Amino acid sequence: MRGEGGRLLLPDGTRFMPAHDARAELAPRDIVARAIDAEMKKHRLDCVRLDISHQPPDFVRDHFPNIHARCLQLGIDITREPIPVVPAAHYTCGGVLTDLRGRADLAGLHVIGEAACTGLHGANRLASNSLLECLVFARAAASDIAASAPARQTRPLPDRADHSPGATGASSAVSQARNELRRLMSQDVGIVRSRERLERAAARIASLRAEVRAACVDARTDGALLEWRNLVTVAELIVRSARQRPESRGCHFNSDQPRTLPTARPTVLDPS
Repeated sequence: MRGEGGRLLLPDGTRFMPAHDARAELAPRDIVARAIDAEMKKHRLDCVRLDISHQPPDFVRDHFPNIHARCLQLGIDITREPIPVVPAAHYTCGGVLTDLRGRADLAGLHVIGEAACTGLHGANRLASNSLLECLVFARAAASDIAASAPARQTRPLPDRADHSPGATGASSAVSQARNELRRLMSQDVGIVRSRERLERAAARIASLRAEVRAACVDARTDGALLEWRNLVTVAELIVRSARQRPESRGCHFNSDQPRTLPTARPTVLDPS
């Protein structure tokens, strides 16, 4: 929408992107995201506004049919009024290394789309290129899976439902922990990071890891508990990687290390 003339506004209708970058709303996403974050903090806002209503209504409906329909469901007519928006943090970019058949180095795991790092498009993920890559690698992965899949299991899966008295309490605890982890990552590992915030996040995630280990021992391990464990693991890896990168690059911006190094360092996590 920014590429078609969408303008980012404060609640009073003031444009703010020209003050952050000469390209205004056409600046790269990481610059726009940090500008929105800065304006929200400066003015203590819950959101800013993205406005395309200065374009003809037919233009808006033709170019953005899905956004228009979804916003109408929420009571917003984007042909007449702006959309409340906030920046989204992209915690991982590039994905899992795969071969040309979508195979990762973990046996039986195929990865495609933006979760994969195929090497086709370098450091930048452009929407149209990503879609084409998804189509090509989806077919390659499906063909490889079909050729190597074992005989289908016909035995019914066991009932994993846990109706014990503690199940509801455990589920509630997991839900609260997930919400805490979400808030922690947004506040301390989000659009703008710093050494202090990353250290604070690392300390709390270490505590959460201890909690999830104890929960896996004390309670029946169900899907929600395993997902919580996985979320904590991913959060730990994100924070560890961010602390190890002594620069700002792309969507990783550290206010204590705002400059980009002349040469990019490797970004692939080695499990060894």
